[in-house]
Amino acid sequence: MPLYTADALVLRTFKLGEADRIVVFLTRDRGKKRGVAPNARKSRRRFGAALEPLTEVRVSYFEKERRELVGLNYAEPVRSPLMAASPEALGYSHYFAELIDEWAAEADADERLFRLGAAALEALVAGAPPEALARYFECWLLRLQGVYPADLSVSSAAAMFLEGARSVGPCDVESLGASSGVLREIELVHRKLIAMHLEREPRSVRVLNELRRS
Repeated sequence: MPLYTADALVLRTFKLGEADRIVVFLTRDRGKKRGVAPNARKSRRRFGAALEPLTEVRVSYFEKERRELVGLNYAEPVRSPLMAASPEALGYSHYFAELIDEWAAEADADERLFRLGAAALEALVAGAPPEALARYFECWLLRLQGVYPADLSVSSAAAMFLEGARSVGPCDVESLGASSGVLREIELVHRKLIAMHLEREPRSVRVLNELRRS
C-alpha cells in the first residue's frame, strides 16, 4: 500500500461514523482524491485546522488499488483562509472550494486548477477585495474549463475588467478599479453560466448573499 505526499487544497469534508471525516482534496499532481481522516471529529491533535475548505496543505496519504477512499496520514496547513481578515473572505473561500470541487475530475491531474485555487487563497489572505476576486476567479475558472463565451455581452466597463483580469494576478485585482455596479453585472452573467453548466446554483451562494445583506 503506497504512501504519497503531495501539495493539496482541501475542498470539503463531511462526517463518517462517530469520529472520522471524509475529506475531499485536490492534489497538484494526482487530481482530486477522497480520503478518511481518522478521529478528526473527536481530536484536533492530528489534523488541527487543516481541514477547513480551501486550506492549502501538505498531505500524506495511503492509497490501495481499487479502493475509492485513501487513508489520510496527516495534513499540515501551509496557508489557511482562517488567516484572512474578514468573515466575508472566509465565506468566499467556501465558494471557491465548492466550484473547484464541482469541476475537478477524480484522480485527473489539473495543475492549472490547483494553481488558480492556491492563488485565490493567497489573495484572500493578503486582503484582496473578495467580490472583485470572486469575479476574477469565476472568469478564469470558466476559461480553464473551456466554457467561457467568446462573445459575452457586457458593458464596456465590465469588458475592461474582464480583459484586465487576463494580465494581472489575483493579488492585484483591486488595481482593475471596477465599481460595485460593474462587479454586480459580471456576477449575474457568471452565475448564469455556472448554473447552466452545473445545472444548479452553487450551495455557497446563499451564504454569500446572507453576508452581503448583513
